[in-house]
Amino acid sequence: MKISKLLMRSGVVVIFVALAASAGAAVLFPVVVNDRWGYVNKAGEIVTNPQFDRAGSFSEGLADVRMGRWGYVDVSGKVVINPQFDKAAAFSDGLAAVRLGGGGPAPFNPFGIGNGGRYGFINPEGKYVVNPQYDDAGTFAGGFAAVKLGGRWGFIDKTGKIIINPQFDDAGVFSEGLAAVKMAGKFGYTDASGKTVINPQFEKAQPFSEGLAGIRNGGHWGFVDKTGKITVNPQFEDVGPFVNGLAPARLDKRWGYIDKEGKFVINAQFNEATAFAENLAAVRLSGKWGFIDKTGKSVINPQFDEAKPFSQGLAQVTVGGRIGYIDPAGKFVWNLSK
Repeated sequence: MKISKLLMRSGVVVIFVALAASAGAAVLFPVVVNDRWGYVNKAGEIVTNPQFDRAGSFSEGLADVRMGRWGYVDVSGKVVINPQFDKAAAFSDGLAAVRLGGGGPAPFNPFGIGNGGRYGFINPEGKYVVNPQYDDAGTFAGGFAAVKLGGRWGFIDKTGKIIINPQFDDAGVFSEGLAAVKMAGKFGYTDASGKTVINPQFEKAQPFSEGLAGIRNGGHWGFVDKTGKITVNPQFEDVGPFVNGLAPARLDKRWGYIDKEGKFVINAQFNEATAFAENLAAVRLSGKWGFIDKTGKSVINPQFDEAKPFSQGLAQVTVGGRIGYIDPAGKFVWNLSK
């Protein structure tokens, strides 16, 4: 399933921002120095010297790094899974999707890391739990992952057992017990038993968050609950996930934030907007990104070319192609680097 620009900007916030957290481990952040990637801690101190071709975020104590091919390092910078994969995703639910074959590295798509080759899943020791056999694979969430075989998507559990036979045209991640699936050109939702809980009837469908999921019909977005009841009529040009009762929504080419009744709590005024994360949301105004709080007040003035949601107390920002990290006060803890 392809991810919309909004979901990427939101980091598919509800589900995937958590992937950046290292459960029970130190929190590190990827940085670039002279075109080499390394890691700094929350104070902006280099912990792992820049030495990698590319470096991903830490999740569950490990991070994917590229040294010609992809492997994994721990928070000390030690290579714990040797570079051997053509692509490697972040760990989630104790497993990581990896690809063998299929050409050069491609950006990771949390709903599927497609680009040819064969996909399987490894554990933190680097051993295959699910051998490379699938045409495509998604990330584990809620104990299940979408996999593609013979042009159809299904789901497996963490042992590799197929729990829902490949039968869908497209499939998303499980969130709050349900996953969006596409059949005959329409999206609906299935549970882990393979039972269709919400019949395929939508043009597009997003993961559930706080009991609601964004759906599109007639070219407009609204929200449904887990029974399939439309709680917010399709009326918006785009929407993001609910976080703490607020969701980004676009109307008349401007983004604002709505409550669960579909009413704007923060007026539509931004060029772009992400879902809230750690009580702040990144918004773009007049070509620059900044951050607002839940009242809509500007906390960090628009000044960045790009901005990602806050995670583990810092947000990654970009100015002139250079990456930096700021704290919730807008102070740089890692100076812009390239």
